[in-house]
Amino acid sequence: MSTFPTLVTLESPLLVAYSGGLDSTVLLHWLQRSAQASGTPLRAVHVHHGLQASADDWVQHCQKQCDAMGIALAVHRVQVDTGAGLGLEAAARQARRAAFAAELREGETLALAQHQDDQAETFLLRALRGSGIDGLAAMAEDSLLHGHRLWRPLLHTARSALRDYAHHHALRWIEDPSNGEDHADRNFLRLHVLPLLRQRWPHAATALAGSAAHCAQTRTLLDEEDAELIAHLEVAPRVLSLELLRQVSPARGARVLRAWVRAHGAAPLPATVLRQLQQELLDAPSDRQAQVRWQDHAIQQWRGHAYLLPALLPALPADWQAAWDGRASLPLPDGGQLRLLGCEAFERPLQVRARQGGERILLPGRTHSHALKDCLQREHLAPWRRAQLPLLFDGGQLLAAADVVVSAPLQAWLLAHDAQLQWRPGGW
Repeated sequence: MSTFPTLVTLESPLLVAYSGGLDSTVLLHWLQRSAQASGTPLRAVHVHHGLQASADDWVQHCQKQCDAMGIALAVHRVQVDTGAGLGLEAAARQARRAAFAAELREGETLALAQHQDDQAETFLLRALRGSGIDGLAAMAEDSLLHGHRLWRPLLHTARSALRDYAHHHALRWIEDPSNGEDHADRNFLRLHVLPLLRQRWPHAATALAGSAAHCAQTRTLLDEEDAELIAHLEVAPRVLSLELLRQVSPARGARVLRAWVRAHGAAPLPATVLRQLQQELLDAPSDRQAQVRWQDHAIQQWRGHAYLLPALLPALPADWQAAWDGRASLPLPDGGQLRLLGCEAFERPLQVRARQGGERILLPGRTHSHALKDCLQREHLAPWRRAQLPLLFDGGQLLAAADVVVSAPLQAWLLAHDAQLQWRPGGW
């Protein structure tokens, strides 16, 4: 006999995802009772996908139910991008998540209604796609969505318990007609595969969800080891030592690369891109400047290191220039900025512009000027950084290349005024 959890103590404001179906109706009702007992604020959000003819009726139903419970309801109308190659289900999920992220307020937790049967279906789907431990861990009870807690409090509760709860409390919900169609993989499992498995193994869903939980425990242990290894391999933010990475086994290195990319908010590494990385970066000479790109990011090899970069690298327009007196930070066209710290302003405005090539600069302690190109190579400034480098001029005299190379005259002035330049490149 399946059981439904008792009321829970809530410690933060909740935003409940409410589709109007059985699962989210039960979740909203149960959490509303918990919120009243805890004195915790609670709101609901409904995402209107526009994929069903009765979608407007669903909005009215959700509004009516929320009004009856005294719950504020936010409705988001979204456009599901069916041309992105994700498939309808994945595209709708992506649109929902974007709507949830847009609606969440500071300090709120997002509550979703997935339950044990959903977890069993997810485990089977991932297994049929050949997923490893990370995929077989399926859904987490606690995770993050754009810095907010994402909570699935019913993940260990069977669907039958939700239905019993709904009948006991005389709840009203919507039956989505698409749930009875089996063309979607998840629906096929729900309608045909799991009922057949239950005929032979009555606790099939519980067992599958339990396997997902075991995989999640293993993933947690591996994640902890990944974090320790990345701390050893990452010599600077978004920069990995290839020499150290090559000392790790290929399987471990692949996992570390995935974790490193994920930790910096980049899109997951597809298997094909990961193989390309291992072939072109790890197996290539250290002096080669190989690059691998996927979606909005790239990994660039340069001087024995792997750099995680935007796929479209920012650069200063060749004809860009600006006057700057140092009183306020200077915004740069690539999204970066220049600041003068420790001093109110320069004695007179300086000109700031992009590199043109052929510039020369007089360095401290030298009697003749040096080619800026040679100075930047000695500073080990990566080529993509050089394309962003703002140059400071006083008339025709080059005073500095951002805060990377500073001339003798400007260095003396900065020391005399206890000041310094600070450059923050744009783009990442």
